Amino acid sequence: MRYLLDTNIYIYFFLDREQLSRDVRAILEDYDNTFCVSSETVRELIVGFNNGGIMSRFWKTAKEMVDAIREVFFIEILPVGAEQMETYSKLELNHQEKHYDPSDHVIISHSITNGIPLISSDRKFQFYRKQGLDLIYNVK
Repeated sequence: MRYLLDTNIYIYFFLDREQLSRDVRAILEDYDNTFCVSSETVRELIVGFNNGGIMSRFWKTAKEMVDAIREVFFIEILPVGAEQMETYSKLELNHQEKHYDPSDHVIISHSITNGIPLISSDRKFQFYRKQGLDLIYNVK
């Protein structure tokens, strides 16, 4: 099965697997599964790296970090294109919980457009299920 990893899941898998539920850990450790991240996740990781975030302790450059996503962890980086932006433009936002993070919305749109289940720890993502999001919620 193919899964899209939210930024927080990628970080937990790399740095702190104790933050992952038993069910999510089982998915991530199943060698029959394949994993993807949105290019928006990579952008978030690069910004964090350049701001001296946690990933900067492991790699010398942001490019090394991005290369590791593909070449060490074998995670496919999916480009954001016109189809994902069309989904994003129609996405009903979660005003009740004040969920206005554009990066989250791009990642959610990526999952919906590509029909790939999204694994995330963000409880606000559950709102988007009624719009077609196939969410695997990581209960910490």
